[in-house]
Amino acid sequence: MNRIGFDNEKYLQEQTDAILKRVNRFNDKLYLECGGKILYDYHAARVLPGFDPNVKMRLLQKLKDKIDVIMCIYAGDIERNKIRADFGITYDVDVLKSIDDLMWYGIHVAAVVITRYQDQPAAAAFKNKLELKGIKVYLHYPTKGYPTDVDLIVSDEGYGKNEYIKTTKPIVVVTGPGPGSGKLATCLCNLYHEYKQGIKAGYAKFETFPIWDLPLNHMVNIAYEAATADLRDVNMIDTHHLKAYGIEVVNYNRDIEAFNLLKSILEKITGGESMYLSPTDMGVNRASSGIVNDQIVQEASYQEIIRRYLRSAVEYAMGLAEKNTLDRSLEIMNKVGAKVEDRKVVLPARNAAREAEKCGKGYGGIYCGAAIELHDGTIITGKNSSLLHASSGMILNATKHLAGLPDNMVLLPESIIDSVTHLKKDLLNGKKVSLDVEETLIALAISAISNPAAQMALECLKDLNGCEMHSTHIPTAGDEAGFRKLKVNLTCDPQFSSKRLFISE
Repeated sequence: MNRIGFDNEKYLQEQTDAILKRVNRFNDKLYLECGGKILYDYHAARVLPGFDPNVKMRLLQKLKDKIDVIMCIYAGDIERNKIRADFGITYDVDVLKSIDDLMWYGIHVAAVVITRYQDQPAAAAFKNKLELKGIKVYLHYPTKGYPTDVDLIVSDEGYGKNEYIKTTKPIVVVTGPGPGSGKLATCLCNLYHEYKQGIKAGYAKFETFPIWDLPLNHMVNIAYEAATADLRDVNMIDTHHLKAYGIEVVNYNRDIEAFNLLKSILEKITGGESMYLSPTDMGVNRASSGIVNDQIVQEASYQEIIRRYLRSAVEYAMGLAEKNTLDRSLEIMNKVGAKVEDRKVVLPARNAAREAEKCGKGYGGIYCGAAIELHDGTIITGKNSSLLHASSGMILNATKHLAGLPDNMVLLPESIIDSVTHLKKDLLNGKKVSLDVEETLIALAISAISNPAAQMALECLKDLNGCEMHSTHIPTAGDEAGFRKLKVNLTCDPQFSSKRLFISE
């Protein structure tokens, strides 16, 4: 059931006011490091039900006449093809997508910075691609002396070695596709150049998590720890803030541990002027103002912790995550007393797999089940067969339910399934001929041309947006692509859907 725990408009107003106040504090030139995602922040949307994944963009759009954007990407992430999990695209492709999206919203992208560049061939090729598109690209190199020699860091041999990025607007939003993109270093390099020119610019962080004015063990803050299990982030009381103001607020270990160094660097850049007394001071974060139902937010965050554990387990099984990331995810699960079975769709999916086994309706000796929770709380299941993946059957069952159609109604005529099977098996030499989710959606659209019932089911696909879903097996590429387009919140057990070592379909 769609339950709202967050008010976007209230948050939008308070966050906008807070940013403008910070700009006015620094002679109308502010470098605003954007933590988290500017666009498509689905983590925030999951833990703060009602949060618009693009609300940050709406905020920036309100200020677009005052904003330049600098996109940062770490050269090492380009080299190793690091993936953004929610879109299934590499970080360099995400930069291209983000530039297109920002421009669509009317926000100017001043430049792309490739950080910690050390002649990586893939990074050089990416630079050429951007420049051919007319986008200004800067190369920033590893900073000499970092992190111990502040005098060398803040010198012409340190930050000064990197070229000054020219901007014209009072707010410079510095963002990137993920953590470690080099956003902070880019801000500090340009601050160094600004002060050399006599411009007393400022620095601040535009972030969402952890939410500094919620309790340390509030579920939404623990969900942030779950989301950064690979970084092993830990929420802590900001001791610098406590000492300066006598108030307990929450920040995370990396910011707290690095604050003395950052404070020294900022003081060296500004000539002794201290901008902030604590890492929490640096943040511009009014997320708590948008929370209108704490219970809903706590429940949603609890579910996100389970989702993150399941994702870690799958990524570990696929060789995409280290064992210590999985251990950290399990540690957080234990901290809140969560079990995988607390996710409502897990047991129904597993039961569906057992039913497939009883009926002998598996494929290749593998019995899969899938379950989805619709917005009204109804749980629909599906199991695999020689014709359909379990997830495909579940989608058809869910759309029939939403359209008010009987369970036994056929949406995909045998002729269409046979035609797709012939293509996969006989023409493309495929080894697995059952239809995955993406293929099923296409087949449903074709069937809808002549089948009114299929047309009714097709129109209900949009109602699956934001639904919770679980599969007993890791989805194939076609399943994953289909669910990404449907925008369901998918989890799965760390089991492969085939005994083959190489799975391409």
